[in-house]
Amino acid sequence: MNAPASNAIDTVKLLIDGQWQGSQSAEWRDVLNPATQQVLARVPFATLAEVDAAVAAARRAFKTWRLTPLGARMRIMLKLQALIREHSPRIAKILSAEQGKTLADAEGDIFRGLEVVEHACSIGSLQMGEFAENVAGAVDTYTLHQPLGVCAGITPFNFPAMIPLWMFPMAIVSGNTFVLKPSEQDPLSTVELVKLALEAGVPAGVLNVVHGGKEVVDALCTHKDIKAMSFVGSTAVGTHVYNLAGQHGKRVQAMMGAKNHAVVLPDANRQQTLNALVGAGFGAAGQRCMATSVVVLVGAARQWLPDLKALAQNLKVNAGSEAGTDVGPLISARAKQRVLELIESGVREGATLELDGRDVVVPGFEQGNFIGPTLFSGVTTEMRIYTEEIFGPVLVVLEVDTLDQAIELINRNPYGNGTGLFTQSGAAARKFQSEIDVGQVGINIPIPVPVPFFSFTGSRGSRLGDLGPYGKQVLQFYTQTKTVTARWFDDDSVNDGVNTTINLR
Repeated sequence: MNAPASNAIDTVKLLIDGQWQGSQSAEWRDVLNPATQQVLARVPFATLAEVDAAVAAARRAFKTWRLTPLGARMRIMLKLQALIREHSPRIAKILSAEQGKTLADAEGDIFRGLEVVEHACSIGSLQMGEFAENVAGAVDTYTLHQPLGVCAGITPFNFPAMIPLWMFPMAIVSGNTFVLKPSEQDPLSTVELVKLALEAGVPAGVLNVVHGGKEVVDALCTHKDIKAMSFVGSTAVGTHVYNLAGQHGKRVQAMMGAKNHAVVLPDANRQQTLNALVGAGFGAAGQRCMATSVVVLVGAARQWLPDLKALAQNLKVNAGSEAGTDVGPLISARAKQRVLELIESGVREGATLELDGRDVVVPGFEQGNFIGPTLFSGVTTEMRIYTEEIFGPVLVVLEVDTLDQAIELINRNPYGNGTGLFTQSGAAARKFQSEIDVGQVGINIPIPVPVPFFSFTGSRGSRLGDLGPYGKQVLQFYTQTKTVTARWFDDDSVNDGVNTTINLR
């Protein structure tokens, strides 16, 4: 990675103290269209001095931003959500080009982030404290939810709109300032959303953007002026961020890898279930942390395998920009190679390759990072295609005899992001949701990501930290609860004398 050449290719800017500026870095990376390998832009890996400047700007801005009235912050969010709605089609095209998603999926990416911005518009009620009168003689107690200071966020390549919108709107509307590090693989759509935030009225220094890799991540994790760190991405990086930032005294939330199971009982609605499994397994080329990557067929439901294969076989693989596309390219050639190696490991370890997407060729996009829908049966829990998160359009099928066995299988898996049960039995659904040890459960829903009124609740190996990235939990994450206990005296108050006990009277 070298400094950018003097040609027509755009360079991605840093946002520091309200100004978009070029980087002095000597290290740059190409932002590639994964369907064509066309260079869309070049992104800098910010210098440590630039990271320091961004944090310093956020620290200065916090002094006045924290005192900005709730109503003023709320109105900025109202303006932001209107701007996102207006510009969503335009940003979706940018997102599709740099990430590879279909246009419809790109618009969905933006919309799921927009929902969090809409929730941020309720900050007036979300940030209210509690009050109790006369907890002791003429003593009242109340709580305040006060902002922490400078916060930071590190976002992944697979949702360059949704995940940044999970982070900075709730952080800044709560009175904090923010330093955002988007994925270096597809930062363009994130930058467009940040531009809208500035247009909506976010003051200089309240929101800053730096780009980069591990050096920038580590600089944010260890910076003395950053109070909280939010991360979404791979398990390896998430664990590193959680440990490093935690060691440096920060609050940390890290949403990480997954192996999401869908359990199918024989009484489930057949066509609706098959449609859901194929859509959740192969949509976004399988590059969702909440993608269904394992299907567990219970009892007679194992007879559904041919129908599952036939439906997956009919999906259209093409560039995300092309009409009718179901499965777009993977984000990079490196990601494609990793998925190909995992498919080969499945064949080598004895799984049955029902549907092979390795040799797919898309006319007009021969250089794209494409892998077609791939389906394995006869999978065991010792195989790499089961134990590792593939993050590609690969669906693996296991078979068990009973619901109890399916629950036991899922609870043995180290991940706990999401799971689903397909059935028409209320009793089975209630048993499943009660006994399953996974944070987010869907009943006849394959991707059970809750709306922002509720909290994202991935668990076990899919999450480090106590509080989720949106909903009620995120306000707790981005604020410090202060409890005030007060007594007021008038001139005629009775003198109670000296009290040397811990009791209020």
